[in-house]
Amino acid sequence: MALVPCQVLRVAILLSYCSILCNYKAIEMPSHQTYGGSWKFLTFIDLVIQAVFFGICVLTDLSSLLTRGSGNQEQERQLRKLISLRDWMLAVLAFPVGIFVVSMFWIIYAYDREMIYPKLLDNFIPGWLNHGMHTTVLPFILIEMRTSHHQYPSRSSGLLAICTFSVGYILCRTSFKIGVNPLKISCCFIKVCWVHHVTGMWVYPFLEHIGPGARIIFFGSTTILMNFLYLLGEVLNNYIWDTQKSMEEEKEKPKLQ
Repeated sequence: MALVPCQVLRVAILLSYCSILCNYKAIEMPSHQTYGGSWKFLTFIDLVIQAVFFGICVLTDLSSLLTRGSGNQEQERQLRKLISLRDWMLAVLAFPVGIFVVSMFWIIYAYDREMIYPKLLDNFIPGWLNHGMHTTVLPFILIEMRTSHHQYPSRSSGLLAICTFSVGYILCRTSFKIGVNPLKISCCFIKVCWVHHVTGMWVYPFLEHIGPGARIIFFGSTTILMNFLYLLGEVLNNYIWDTQKSMEEEKEKPKLQ
């Protein structure tokens, strides 16, 4: 038996993301007042994705508890929909985007922090909050993957979804000007180039230091990396639960004999 039930872990992780988001939004930084606000940063979008994902996880746990033994087919059907949504979000958004943000941030930070997280930001963002945004995402998502089996969508539809997200975020997002429904734009995340077009500044400092050709290569590599991370998540999920199944079968063998 697990030391801490996975349902309790999910509630704790959800509360931690809510705390991180509230503290981040409470910071008065110049970049929050410019075009696009916090939504132009992939880190902030990732935090929202993780909070929504773990919110769905908690909702799924509550629904499962309430429908257990009820025999209500409609409630069970709604629960299956919730589980499908939870699994889809982990596969397509929570895992690949979360791992991408953590890995890219710390790789670029180690090379030259001024290219991704200028020292000036230390005056606004405390160290614990920086780690909450760029470090704890990794163990949280791995804990979720280890404690619950997730059914991945078909590979073609999953890769298409993550490509849409990646290309959309890279290209442009005009919703701040034309007033598109937030529920629709949340699926697009299309703004890096648009923000540059409107303001003349890139969202991330390192993009100022590379030429147009290098930017195209970087954006193309980003999309490829997102696809790789989706496949990595699928392989890791299958490995964890195939190993778990094998261990359970090994334990059952002596009983059968």
